[in-house]
Amino acid sequence: MRFEMKPTPGRANKLPGLELLRFLAAFAVLVFHYRHFAFVADTPIGLIQDRLPLYRLLHIFYDYGPYAVHVFWCISGFIFFWKYRDAIADRSLDGGRFFVLRFSRLYPLHIATLLFVAALQPLYFNLTGYFFGYQNNDLTNFVLQLLMASNATVQNALSFNGPIWSISVEVLVYFFFFMILLVTRSWLLNVAVIAISLMVPVQVADCFAFFYAGGLAAMARQAVTSSVPARAAESAGWLAIIVFLLCAWQSTNGHLESIRFVLLLTCTPMLLFCLSRDIVLPAPLQRFVEAAGNMTYSSYLLHFPIQLMVVLGFTFLRAPIPLYDGTFFGLFIGTTFAGRVSQPPVF
Repeated sequence: MRFEMKPTPGRANKLPGLELLRFLAAFAVLVFHYRHFAFVADTPIGLIQDRLPLYRLLHIFYDYGPYAVHVFWCISGFIFFWKYRDAIADRSLDGGRFFVLRFSRLYPLHIATLLFVAALQPLYFNLTGYFFGYQNNDLTNFVLQLLMASNATVQNALSFNGPIWSISVEVLVYFFFFMILLVTRSWLLNVAVIAISLMVPVQVADCFAFFYAGGLAAMARQAVTSSVPARAAESAGWLAIIVFLLCAWQSTNGHLESIRFVLLLTCTPMLLFCLSRDIVLPAPLQRFVEAAGNMTYSSYLLHFPIQLMVVLGFTFLRAPIPLYDGTFFGLFIGTTFAGRVSQPPVF
């Protein structure tokens, strides 16, 4: 029996604003990781940042792409609390079904890309004397990858299909999320988790903070049950984001880098609240938005294997990679998104 969440009455089953934000975050990761084509082993050599394709237009992604992962964690928290919070708390969704739902969507593509990278990296190593990108490609890390636990405890042991690290961290949150909802669904727990997480300087704690901040946004959205208060709350949310950014800009003299973590943790949940409004789209546009959102997980796991395959080909041919060529950039981005495999939606 397949478990499906019933949409909240009066609300769209999909949230187009969040789907588009997911797609934008996935695009940011791809743009940032485009620099892999300049890597020798795990270090970019001779990379001229401002010569990268469309740099003036996409510089925020080239420079700050890693922070898209925090946005993903926050979106995950929103969706999990939106879809599963009440069902878990009232025992209508048990642990078996919950984890089958999660891992049936995540694991097949993970194992396929892991095996693909594990097969190609030795070929690249034989040609160059080093692995491409991620260097910790040993048996221990392979087993950890099989268990989706590659970075659950170790912070810098990136291996095989490296981008899976953020999913391996998030998997820990899934277990905590399910177990704690059997005890309480209070929003105060979210506040406590965020506060504790901010005192622990590790990636797992960052994931907890953003996941539970996204959960607060979902609870706030579900608490607004009529259109007039919803519009007022959305307006207040947009205003708060603008005021917070302006105050941050003024207080740091425009050097937001020093507080970008706090900015993300504060503004992203408010942004999710505002973007999660009911939006009725024409059917073709709705399908396009949903397809864009559904590309995010596959593009996240496929882009490094595609890069490995490309650099292996160029290395075998002893030809330079046209790193600064816009057509090459477009082909990489387009191929990655077009390479979406058939799988259930991640959410």
